[in-house]
Amino acid sequence: MATAMYLEHYLDSIENLPCELQRNFQLMRDLDQRTEDKKAEIDKLAADYIADVRSLSSEQRVERLKKIQNAYSKCKEYSDDKVQLAMQTYEMVDKHIRRLDADLARFEADLKEKLETNDYENPVGRGLKKGRVQKDKRGSRGRGRRGSDEDSPKKKKNKASSDYTESILAVHPSDVLDMPVDPNEPTYCLCHQVSYGEMIGCDNPDCPIEWFHFACVDLTTKPKGKWFCPRCIQERKKK
Repeated sequence: MATAMYLEHYLDSIENLPCELQRNFQLMRDLDQRTEDKKAEIDKLAADYIADVRSLSSEQRVERLKKIQNAYSKCKEYSDDKVQLAMQTYEMVDKHIRRLDADLARFEADLKEKLETNDYENPVGRGLKKGRVQKDKRGSRGRGRRGSDEDSPKKKKNKASSDYTESILAVHPSDVLDMPVDPNEPTYCLCHQVSYGEMIGCDNPDCPIEWFHFACVDLTTKPKGKWFCPRCIQERKKK
C-alpha cells in the first residue's frame, strides 16, 4: 500500500511534465528557426553592402551597418532566450528528480521503521535475526544442525524475508543516481556526485566544496549551530 501511495502521488506530480517539455522544446525550435532566418538576412545585408559600398554616401554606409548590427543583436537576443528556456527546462526536470529522491528516502525510512516495529512486536523474529547475526560473526559456513528448529520451512521463510528487506534498506541513495549525468551539472560533496536527497552547507565561506550529502558526512539530522566539513576542520586545525 505504501509503495502504491508514493507511486500514485509521484505520477500525479509529473502528469503535466510531458506537455510542458513539449511546449518548451517547440519554443526552442521556433527560436532556432528565427535565428536561421535572421542569419540569412544578415548574409544578404552584408552582400548588398559590399556590392554597393563604393556608391554609398557616409550616412548610407552608417545606416546599412546599423541594420546589420541590429540583426546581429536580434540573433543574440534569440540565443539568450533559448538559453534561458533550456535552463528552465532543466530545472523543471531536476525538480522532479529531487522529489523522486526525497520520496525514495522517505519510503526507505518508513520501511525501516515498519521493520523495526515488527521486530519489536515479534520477539521470535527478533531472536532469529539476532541468532543469524551471531552465526555470521562466528564465520560459520554451515546451515546449523540437521533437524533443528532453524531449518524449518517457516523459519527459512522468515529469514529470507528479513534478508530481502534488509537488502532493500542497504541501498544507498547515491545508488539511485547511478545513471548518465549531464556533464555540465555541478558536483558536490566528498563523493564528487550531483546533488540529491538532504544536503548540508559548510559554514566556511571559503570552502571549495560548500555542499555535502548527509550520508557522506555521517549525519542523519541537521546539527545545531555552525557546521564545518571534515576538510575545513583539518585546515582549521593546521592553522
